[in-house]
Amino acid sequence: MNDSVSDRRAPFDVTGYELRARQGPCFVCSLVGGDPGYRHEVVFEDERHIAFLDRHPTMVGRTLVAPKAHIEHAVRDLDEGDYLSLMALVRRVALAVEASVPTERTYLLSLGSRQGNAHLHWHVAPLPPGVPYGRQQHYALMTENGVVTQTPEEAAEVADRIRAHLE
Repeated sequence: MNDSVSDRRAPFDVTGYELRARQGPCFVCSLVGGDPGYRHEVVFEDERHIAFLDRHPTMVGRTLVAPKAHIEHAVRDLDEGDYLSLMALVRRVALAVEASVPTERTYLLSLGSRQGNAHLHWHVAPLPPGVPYGRQQHYALMTENGVVTQTPEEAAEVADRIRAHLE
């Protein structure tokens, strides 16, 4: 890998994050509600969905896509039309992310559980080219292996590129 933003990693307070995820308010509902403590770089928003940069990315451009309504289960809590609408947006965001940052492979996954980060959200995680195989897949996704350090200006620039490809 080149010496770039994606190479700059910092340790992450996994214990503190888990505590907030399990005991704090819903981070998606807080973002949608305008709570300044849960501000993220929003790249897309309509009446039913929101997409925003991950605050603790393990890859530059990692974006979360969620319904605005507090829904907790991807299969049981959405009817087929709502599920397909959400997945169409996930695909659209993934294509915009791929057009915005160098990407060898895009990982799409829904994380969280009713125990923490319960609000349904999909991660669009762009694996940069050149990552050694042993640091791909689960390793690349885990905050335990550090998070990308980027300035607010760098994050805003990535968000601007993604937004431009979504328009």
